[in-house]
Amino acid sequence: MLLALLQANAAVLDVEANCAAVDDAARTAAAAGARVLLTPELFPVGYAPLRVRAGLDPARLPSIRRNLAGIARRNRIALVYSLPAVTADGRWQITSTMVDREGGELLNYAKVHLFGAEERQAFSPATEPPAVVDFHGIKTSMVICYDVEFPEAVRAAAVRGAELLLVPTALAQGFDSVPQVLLRARALESQLTVAYANHAGEEDGCEFLGGSVIAGPDGSLLAAAGPAPELLYAEVSAASARDAREGVPYLRERRPDLYRDWESRGPGAEAGSVSATGIAATAGPAAPGGAAAGVSSTY
Repeated sequence: MLLALLQANAAVLDVEANCAAVDDAARTAAAAGARVLLTPELFPVGYAPLRVRAGLDPARLPSIRRNLAGIARRNRIALVYSLPAVTADGRWQITSTMVDREGGELLNYAKVHLFGAEERQAFSPATEPPAVVDFHGIKTSMVICYDVEFPEAVRAAAVRGAELLLVPTALAQGFDSVPQVLLRARALESQLTVAYANHAGEEDGCEFLGGSVIAGPDGSLLAAAGPAPELLYAEVSAASARDAREGVPYLRERRPDLYRDWESRGPGAEAGSVSATGIAATAGPAAPGGAAAGVSSTY
């Protein structure tokens, strides 16, 4: 399946211009044979948390969603977009939605890990895990931006069967290691394809990195963007994830109950216990970081 990814510059609160850019990209991607187009975090409204919170009338959100669904339907391509949403109790959240080529909703997700003071002032963190849907035979899930930097978030999608993880993001300059190193590690350790769509250029005083990537389940780089607006493409498949998981069965051989036990132990709990080598540990000063030093909490 051909996946398309839009890296572009949004105009803050210019919904019409931003949706026109999505429409153009969807038309081009569909003509190239792509089945789905992934767009950046909050792209239809621009990434500027405080300005968006102050200047966006939430009553507009249903019409923006209808417009985006219409873009998918008109261009006959599935679309992943990110918008604010307001919960029943009035909390603003950052969300992503996947619609099919008819504009019907397939998948929704709300951001769990908020990054920086402005996001935390403007939005509330969600708590629900990423869901998974079968899309053209590929089990597909979503997280948003900072979420993907936590191995637990990606692993939560993987253990639910995800083979493709779609990630709208808004990553500023200065964080080059995230797409270049961390994203590929996330793909490798959970053995799924990760597509990471970033903004490009300046929005509301923030200079974005660009650098969008699509990484395969073996950590290989399938596609990568530079700093400028660009449409990326990559062939993705369920077979690549399944082959990786059969070759090195990380998911099947993990021991989550043991990891939770390790995390529950306080500093010094290892005194007198048996070490990983099978040799009894002697009582004495704990190593820096206590019992959890050097232990991954990924499960």
